[in-house]
Amino acid sequence: MQIKNRDSVKIKLPRVSPKEILDLMQNTSLKELGERAFAIKKQLHPDNITSFIVDRNINYTNICWVDCKFCAFKRRINEADIYILSFDEIDQKIDELLAIGGTQILFQGGVHPSLKIEWYEDLLLHITQKYPQITVHGFSAIEINYIAKISRISILEVLERLKKCGLASIPGAGAEILSDRVRDIIAPKKLDSDEWIEVHRQAHKIGMKSTATMMFGSVESDEDIIEHWQRIRDLQDETNGFRAFILWSFQPAFTPLQKEFPHLHKASSNRYLRLLACSRIFLDNFANIQSSWVTQGSYIGQLALLFGANDLGSTMMEENVVAAAGAKNSMNQNEMISLIKDIGEIPAKRNTAYDILECFS
Repeated sequence: MQIKNRDSVKIKLPRVSPKEILDLMQNTSLKELGERAFAIKKQLHPDNITSFIVDRNINYTNICWVDCKFCAFKRRINEADIYILSFDEIDQKIDELLAIGGTQILFQGGVHPSLKIEWYEDLLLHITQKYPQITVHGFSAIEINYIAKISRISILEVLERLKKCGLASIPGAGAEILSDRVRDIIAPKKLDSDEWIEVHRQAHKIGMKSTATMMFGSVESDEDIIEHWQRIRDLQDETNGFRAFILWSFQPAFTPLQKEFPHLHKASSNRYLRLLACSRIFLDNFANIQSSWVTQGSYIGQLALLFGANDLGSTMMEENVVAAAGAKNSMNQNEMISLIKDIGEIPAKRNTAYDILECFS
């Protein structure tokens, strides 16, 4: 069984303005927000299917020069516990993924100061030739941007060359909050909002889809959050290249940002669900909203399905980045199926393109 074309919006929804969504965020009850977001979800996905994907997050290196203050995973090149995975180590991880029926690898790493385009081409060619059944969803905008700079080529050339070697799509990581006021505080060395948008715009122009993410709960305001939503909604109007939106909360433990701002604590479940519902209401041109059970835990992840999310995300066979900040939630395929059935929906395994591969009714 395969149901296709779940990655784009087929109906026209009422458009909500930034002023209206701010009022909803600040003045509407959580219950009412959930009901409104759930109704929109049902308009977009009347088949009652909630999807998920079986994949593995492979962090090919933890070496990173960017020094984001919210990250506990990165290591500087002179630290003792640095690594770059060998191709054999990557093969072993893919073999383990295939053994449980996985279809995708999410490739992300630190922004290594010396890896050029040729290293990434060799990596992709190795994987796609040895594992043609695996989809590579990888390399965030900051990685793409830096590969272009260190290789002295354009972002477009990077994307075209990586696509030729087998890169299927790019994740939304590195967006954090698309407000340069916030980015200058939490990641001053990172690419700015316009540059993040431009990487995704260039990818969309060559037919490479991507996802959009948001990390909330650091030093942003409600207005900063809405600026982020507006930026990605505008690009989606222009290119229709985003497959999904994923909202996740800042994990402060062991991060430099928490040392700088000791008052920061992990955002509440109420705040997560409120913002999730508002994102579903505002992002009328996004077909899919993912639940972030990795940062919220499985039961809030399940509750997110009643607040606008139509996808439970990944089984995440391996996750290292948020785990480094203390969030170590896990879930397998059977647990996902059970959680989805528990709220009266039909669980379905999907691929990267949001095609449904198998339903578990």
